Amino acid sequence: MDKGLIPARYAKALYEVALERKDAENMYAVMCRLSDVFNAEPTLASTIANPFVSETDKISLLHTASGLAVGEDATFDDFLKLLAENRRIDILRDIARAYTDIYRRSNGIFNVSVTSAAPLSDEALKRLEAIIDKETGGGTYEYNFTVDPALIGGFTVTVNNRRLDASVASQLEALRHVLIG
Repeated sequence: MDKGLIPARYAKALYEVALERKDAENMYAVMCRLSDVFNAEPTLASTIANPFVSETDKISLLHTASGLAVGEDATFDDFLKLLAENRRIDILRDIARAYTDIYRRSNGIFNVSVTSAAPLSDEALKRLEAIIDKETGGGTYEYNFTVDPALIGGFTVTVNNRRLDASVASQLEALRHVLIG
């Protein structure tokens, strides 16, 4: 079975239960926090996958990572219990990603990543936001801004899975390919 299919099924089931319990937005915030923690702390995934770490310790660690105390959110507690019973706790990182994707699609939220060679001015940000709004037809946007001097100049924008590369580095690379052959 496809590795992405199992997390997607769990994420969909979690989303449906969270909707029924009117907890979908809160669960979205929890899954975003978990994704951020998994990205910031690479050892978390290996610890969760470690068969020598008890399920109780894994659940406790995931509560800490989520920012929720045990018993604070019944939906999250029940979900972790289900994952532990089915020995699927090790795929929570992928489930969190899938859940955030489902929630964003269902609620018209666009994930926008902007990488620029230098910090963008307020005026440039407003122009960029207007362009993104026009291209996507409107909606809600979650922005993630980073600075990467390797771009030399310009920027890249990724909206969901669509990417615009207006960086000097990519233009130089394209020119190099044209000149080489």
